[in-house]
Amino acid sequence: MPAQLQLLSPATTSAPADGASAAPSLVRGADTSANRDSALERRARLTARLAKLAATGYLAPLARQIGSLGGCARPIRMAGHRTRLDTATGQILEHLDTRHLPAGELLQRCGNRRATRCPSCSNVYRYDTYQLIAAGLRGGKTVPTSVSAHPRVFATLTAPGFGPVHNQPGAAPCTCGTRHADGDPLLGTPLNPDRYDYAGAVLWNAHAPALWARFTTHLRREIANAAGLTQRTLRHHATLSYAKVAEYQKRGQIHFHTVIRIDGPTGPASAPPAWATTALLDHAVRAAAKRARVRHQHRAGAGEAEPAQSPTPTVFRFGRQIDVRAIRSTDFTGDGPVTDRHVAAYIAKYATKGAETTTGTLDRRLRFLAELAQHDLTDHARRMIHTAWHLGAQLQHAHLRLRQWAHMLGFRGHFSTRTRRYSTTLTQLRAERTNWRTRQDDAQERAGEGRSVTDQQSDRSDRADLTAGHTDPDSGHRAGQRTRSGRRVGTDTTLVISHWQYTGSGLLPELAHLTDLLAAAPKPRPEQSARPRQAQRPVDRTGHSADPLTAAPAEVTE
Repeated sequence: MPAQLQLLSPATTSAPADGASAAPSLVRGADTSANRDSALERRARLTARLAKLAATGYLAPLARQIGSLGGCARPIRMAGHRTRLDTATGQILEHLDTRHLPAGELLQRCGNRRATRCPSCSNVYRYDTYQLIAAGLRGGKTVPTSVSAHPRVFATLTAPGFGPVHNQPGAAPCTCGTRHADGDPLLGTPLNPDRYDYAGAVLWNAHAPALWARFTTHLRREIANAAGLTQRTLRHHATLSYAKVAEYQKRGQIHFHTVIRIDGPTGPASAPPAWATTALLDHAVRAAAKRARVRHQHRAGAGEAEPAQSPTPTVFRFGRQIDVRAIRSTDFTGDGPVTDRHVAAYIAKYATKGAETTTGTLDRRLRFLAELAQHDLTDHARRMIHTAWHLGAQLQHAHLRLRQWAHMLGFRGHFSTRTRRYSTTLTQLRAERTNWRTRQDDAQERAGEGRSVTDQQSDRSDRADLTAGHTDPDSGHRAGQRTRSGRRVGTDTTLVISHWQYTGSGLLPELAHLTDLLAAAPKPRPEQSARPRQAQRPVDRTGHSADPLTAAPAEVTE
């Protein structure tokens, strides 16, 4: 195999196999390229180049490296080298040079959590979030199973109203007199946009993180007050643990879903005190949500006129709709139980969604307001972004950085947070996944012991190259990991010397075309189980599917 395959780069082109004219570079612009060559002709040229690679035997290792990305839409491309040395003997344990990789570059998964940016990486993120939330409810992943007996509730804190909007008020029609379907684009949009308080809506989103922090402070005070303790002495009797996720309502306002739990003084491993009950926690959550508020004083600058819409509120607080449910036998919709599985699936569902999913805004930052003309946005989302952009130019709102977060409609907080003692971490979950892959590689090596030594070393070398992009390029060997020679090493005896350079994001045209072909290739169907079809998926007593990622409860809306 040559040191590096000469693939088509974004700025240069190579002559196609059929003698057709070369594809235009990025300097000429997308419009010229679209007029010059049709999509069918472009696919034919890329297929011809892949056919050349297949004829020379380079396509198979290239396909394996692309397949190791797991369908990542925009992988990170890096160039450089890495050498691992044994500090005791000075022996080179492993050397990796991107020039010797099939694609000529190290490809790493982007790890983006947004489903609109990378469906593959967002699915992994969603699964990890489910495990993180579920571990704090039923135990596992370093959390004792006794945590399932601790008082815990699922709460939803919504935003106040800034003007009447189109909605679905149960069996009654909307205020406009129409019964809106679930997919009606009018849902969440103002009945009268000219009278809607867009400035207040954006500023509430900007103050939502501070409002959540005030809520947690008042929650500890309410729990201590109900137990007859001071807030300082509460930590000697109980610990408050929670995990929350921020979700956008259709009207563009943030609201919070949170799991709140009371543990003993040392965390989930200790039993909570006798006075800690679900009823006490329910009362404390409702009282804290009503008391939490953040003050904001709107002062018009020199030469600035007051807004034409209703005055911006000086105090921000949560809306009147505060929903608190005990995680045991009650329900979201009236029939299904609120179990740890339902709650974990419900929260994980929003781990990969942002304002672009519900409200129809953007999933990336704006450099200029004129960029909005390139996107198909709703009038409501466009006005929210315009309001955030113009408020960000005012001195009294400079600390909110509204222009930087205009695509998020002013919200600049973390979409998901948790206390340290709630459960495990995403880092630990990823480490477990890496260890599992290592064990799978060891099992494959043991299964192939009957083959020649040359074949085993070749497969081991391919796996080391292709899986390098799934971890930190500069990380040392994890405990129990093997080098290419099959020797196990530990991080305490390994020195890593490396140099990496970022070369770009996304796949080159040939690799992107190969990815499409691999995704379209028919996959072998698994063997049918001997069990009857209706027994393939377990069903709980209420008749709901037990699939943890599809049996999510209904959405709580304002």
